[in-house]
Amino acid sequence: MPGAGLKIPGRDPVILAPQALQGYFPHSFAISLLMIRRTTLICLLFSLGLMAVQALAKPPTEGPAKAAQTKAPVSQPFVVVIDAGHGGKDSGAQGPRGTLEKDVTLAIARRLAAEIQTQPGMRGVLVRKDDTYVGLHRRAEIARLAKADLFISLHADSFESSNTHGSSVFTLSETGATSEAARCLADRENAGEVGGIDLGAQEASVASVLVDLSKNAMLEASDLAATRVLIALQKEFTLHSAKIQKAGFAVLKSLDVPSLLIETAFISNPDEEARLLDPRHQERLARAIFNGIRAHALSLGRLPNPGKSKVQGGKS
Repeated sequence: MPGAGLKIPGRDPVILAPQALQGYFPHSFAISLLMIRRTTLICLLFSLGLMAVQALAKPPTEGPAKAAQTKAPVSQPFVVVIDAGHGGKDSGAQGPRGTLEKDVTLAIARRLAAEIQTQPGMRGVLVRKDDTYVGLHRRAEIARLAKADLFISLHADSFESSNTHGSSVFTLSETGATSEAARCLADRENAGEVGGIDLGAQEASVASVLVDLSKNAMLEASDLAATRVLIALQKEFTLHSAKIQKAGFAVLKSLDVPSLLIETAFISNPDEEARLLDPRHQERLARAIFNGIRAHALSLGRLPNPGKSKVQGGKS
């Protein structure tokens, strides 16, 4: 695929070759990039990652050195940050038998991380490894620091009716994402960052565009990953909803890491509470989620030697 040329007055032409910029991208997004420089509007269409914006923002002297150090995307591990919902002082929901959501989510998260670690080309990172409380924004920050390709938050829902059952997969709603974008723009004078770009160093119009691009790319990538996970769960378990659900979960509001939240079951349902306590069921849940993540990473061309998926069992 040929590179795209960009001419900015007073600077040498910049040639953006996708293969040369791979090292800048933790995520594979196809975006329409709008770059505003004073009164000039330049519209470019790239099949690049969000961090292409960072490549444009760097001085010309840094670009060639960085490009020379890049490697094929398959050599970079597909990083999955796993968030076991709640923890510490926040117990989450409680089942009829007294089972705490924070305990079952941690057990499933550990098993999911172990599954991911066995897959060549993937790396799992746990937000919490024990019964520790981690703030919601800190969880998203951990994902950014780990340069995550995907952030997954695990939960076990509760409802007033004990008959409600099944798994659900959530991504951020448009309303939630827009609110986070507004928050980021309000904080731009405090050196806020979106996708690794210092918003404080950008003109207001440029900062607004960068936030909007980040939001749209993240939402699209989150939905793609959520679809794969939902399909994998449906092969194994009964779903509460066969469609991706949308909500303004604060833990999903990162603008530069695709994120999704999985309600593994309803802990308020006595039968599902009992299954959530079963190590074999926890393993099946972890494996189904892993299969969805793996399918997503494969669809992005991020894993070597696809091979066969792990064997799955029947529904429960």
